[in-house]
Amino acid sequence: MMQTRDPKRKVFLIATEESGDRLGSALMKVLRQRLGDGVQFVGVGGRTMAREGLETLFPIEELSIVGFAAVVQQLPKILRLIRQTVDAVTEAAPDALVIIDSPDFTHRVARRVRARNPAIPVVDYVSPQLWAWRPGRARTMLGYVDHVLGLLPFEPEEYRKLGGPPCSYVGHPLIEQLSSLRPNVEEQKRRDGEPPVLLVLPGSRRSEIRHHLEMFGAALGRLQAEGRAFELMLPTMPHLEAAVREGIVSWPVKPQIVIGEAERRAAFRIAHAALAKSGTVTLELALSGIPMVTAYRVGAIEAFILRRAIRVSSVILANLVIGEDVIPEYLQEDCTPEKLALALSEVLTDTPLRQRQVEAFARLDQLMSTGNKSPSVLAADVVLATMRKGRR
Repeated sequence: MMQTRDPKRKVFLIATEESGDRLGSALMKVLRQRLGDGVQFVGVGGRTMAREGLETLFPIEELSIVGFAAVVQQLPKILRLIRQTVDAVTEAAPDALVIIDSPDFTHRVARRVRARNPAIPVVDYVSPQLWAWRPGRARTMLGYVDHVLGLLPFEPEEYRKLGGPPCSYVGHPLIEQLSSLRPNVEEQKRRDGEPPVLLVLPGSRRSEIRHHLEMFGAALGRLQAEGRAFELMLPTMPHLEAAVREGIVSWPVKPQIVIGEAERRAAFRIAHAALAKSGTVTLELALSGIPMVTAYRVGAIEAFILRRAIRVSSVILANLVIGEDVIPEYLQEDCTPEKLALALSEVLTDTPLRQRQVEAFARLDQLMSTGNKSPSVLAADVVLATMRKGRR
């Protein structure tokens, strides 16, 4: 007697960081709009995905591990969670496995799932930065990923050149948030007013805050000593507030600390310039139209590894999307108070450096456009097409 297949489509999602949790929940929302009650979600996610109906295998906080030493220490636990997730995917036998960012965890799961059940289609939402380092990963991914959803417009071409799996540009979630990043008329007056508001963004992890705050404080002290007037704002999140307050105790100029996402966006809307740690925040600042200086310091071992691995002229996302190195970056020994203060002085005033950034940032809307479809809708289109191909 033939068994009837459960008509419900089953999607297994894995997101282990807050940013991935937000992407996963937006994707789930669109898939539910398309499939109604005919879809079931299982997997690993955070609070936002839980609100969309995901029951997570384990709390994603169990994987909030930063730093090489911490990873080594937690390795038995990480390997146990990988095994647990692989077992859950193969037992569920979903119509699609969607892995979201966090490649150190999600790709290990996907490789093992492919080995156990090659019939499960795998979609990778958020490309690893193989255009920056370890380009050989593209060909390796061909063995266990059916489609990559890229957040940056140059990524599909990179996958084509590197011989990786098909990649579609679906758009960065920031392009759906422009209204909360850009000033209204009153906020624009403050952005253009005196003294200029200068944002300081040392990072979103405790290790980054530790590496950057002392250097940033020294640079801002030099800027003040040179007679440059500015109003300093330091946006951070509640769980990092204590580390930030401890880190600025010795600063010669004290910032106004703003806590939480809404306050952070409000600060972006009135900022005239920024000093930021390299990372996704550079794209957020650029889309906000805020000229910036960027810096990055890591431990000696990590610096040694990165120097030998990085294959791009800039690690600044906004520079890579624009196709020009318009934003100055000061890495490791170049990250000095003197150099940072000099560059900040330029972006705070109407100089060629500032003007070049403003003009380049104005092109981002066109460069990152996804037409009339949102990133989550485009992502759902690919997931549904991949599910249909892989339907068993």
